[in-house]
Amino acid sequence: MNFKTALALGALCALPVLAQAQVVRIVTDISYPPFSKQAADGSITGFDPDIARAVCAEAKLQCELKAMDFDGIIPALQAKKFEVAIASMSITPERAKVVDFSDMYFNVPGRLLAPEGTKIDDAWYKGKNIGVLRSAVQQQEGTDKMKPKGASIKIYGKITDAFLDLSSKRLDAVFLESTVGEEDFLKTPKGKGYAFVGPVFNDPKYYQGCGIAVQKGNKELLTKINVALKKILTDGTYKKIQGKYFKNDIYPFK
Repeated sequence: MNFKTALALGALCALPVLAQAQVVRIVTDISYPPFSKQAADGSITGFDPDIARAVCAEAKLQCELKAMDFDGIIPALQAKKFEVAIASMSITPERAKVVDFSDMYFNVPGRLLAPEGTKIDDAWYKGKNIGVLRSAVQQQEGTDKMKPKGASIKIYGKITDAFLDLSSKRLDAVFLESTVGEEDFLKTPKGKGYAFVGPVFNDPKYYQGCGIAVQKGNKELLTKINVALKKILTDGTYKKIQGKYFKNDIYPFK
């Protein structure tokens, strides 16, 4: 990913802070509704941006939000283009080697999205084309579990492009986070005739929840984010944001 393709889409929040305060640069992926998308007026909207606004407000951070494709986000953090990524990023041991993660802020399983009535067993995978988002946890899980059964794993920079290929019969299924498939495909006219099929994928090897990624070693910022995140989870702010986008809880409240 060429970092120059990152889209500068305006300020996320401007809060009363000391004049000398450094702006915290946050990056997200706008091709992943309802978690994040670009509105008609060019602003960035969705669950992740709203969580970012709430965290910044609670932590009294001056923040700005920009966008780029998901597979370029970790390299951009490593290159110090941004301090933080709030982009529905699954926590994995491999990623934790190069970025620091906040506490989990949501956790949803993976599902296969395919024509209604599709019966999934081991034999089904042979010769099938399955779309996944590049660098998402489903890319690795699909490679580990589905490719050995004969499936071809097709990688997409934007999950919306995979939806187009599914509708055009160029894919047999899309493997993705269930909430994205539900909200941005099944609940829309283009989802008619499609459904989640097969098992729920929630192997803890792959599904440890999603976290806010912070530049490796920035412990002060990570602590502020975790404190703010805990506060919005307990004071009702998180549930209010969640309710704007999802019918069901995506955080495993006890």
